[in-house]
Amino acid sequence: MKKRVFVGMSGGVDSAGAALLLQQAGYDVTGVTMCLQPDQPAEGDDLRSARETAAALGIPHRVLDLRQRFAREVMDRFAAEYAAGRTPNPCVDCNREIKFGAMLDWALEQGADYIATGHYAQVRFDPAGGRWQLLRGQDRAKDQTYFLYQLTQRQLSHLLLPVGDRDKAAVRALLEQRGIPCAHRPDSQDICFIPGGDYTAFLRCRGVTGAPGDFVDQTGRVLGRHKGQECYTIGQRKGLGVSAGAPVYVLRKDLSRNAVVLGPNEALFSMELTAERVNLISVERLTEAMAVTARTRHSQREDAAMLYPLTDGRVRVVFDRPQRAITPGQAVVFYDGDTVVGGGTIC
Repeated sequence: MKKRVFVGMSGGVDSAGAALLLQQAGYDVTGVTMCLQPDQPAEGDDLRSARETAAALGIPHRVLDLRQRFAREVMDRFAAEYAAGRTPNPCVDCNREIKFGAMLDWALEQGADYIATGHYAQVRFDPAGGRWQLLRGQDRAKDQTYFLYQLTQRQLSHLLLPVGDRDKAAVRALLEQRGIPCAHRPDSQDICFIPGGDYTAFLRCRGVTGAPGDFVDQTGRVLGRHKGQECYTIGQRKGLGVSAGAPVYVLRKDLSRNAVVLGPNEALFSMELTAERVNLISVERLTEAMAVTARTRHSQREDAAMLYPLTDGRVRVVFDRPQRAITPGQAVVFYDGDTVVGGGTIC
């Protein structure tokens, strides 16, 4: 009997490629499009594209309504984190709670053996260690392991990532050969629930309306007025509206004084951080210091670091070289070669 796999289909190239590859590999494939945003139209462009792709492949297509859970677990948390002075990463939360949480639970209830997505990463089982592993995608420019570090052993054991061993151009070419309509669809760039990237407007709509306060330098000298702490993030230079005689950047936020601290670029660099909400993948637990490479932003290159376990479940990460703009709320992800060791939330 064929193994059943439910493929999360967004209407884009990557998920369509995943569905086609699984079909070619002999799986019983069903396409699933998640309805996530409260004001999402009944038949928007993404859903229409997913339906067209499923029809072209001759596979069933279903819609899974997760709007309430998405609002609670992703959108509300995003707003709450900004209100608390941090800069969250909603894609990490969505992957953990929605795509590989709620969708996986539902798919298994429906009789599926696996779920699949179009993420550029790879999954394999390590018999020696007895654990499922998450590895980088072959297309390093598209590698998405940074956003997947929260996946559990249970989730990885039911996950297929068919496009992880090829590059984006090859996936497009495969769809072109089959005449799949979405083969030339452009990649999406923005956070899905903030089209245009206007974070401030979104936060205002969610009730996050911080009070204006002072921009100060590192000595506490007032440089100007800010519009509310939620409007800024660590490392930001543009849009500050401050004349300080030299370029200044957001260094940190002082919630106790409602102040945003500004300073020179060199003051943004630091050697270490502490992370909470740690999830380990390649190892069950961390009992001693471990040499890894780590990155604190998806777009940043990795650097060598030492990982130290703390008694409260958090970890301390000490880099070999100073890192720029380490930002509370963002993810730090640890690697051993191509294998994801795990990661956590910078605190």
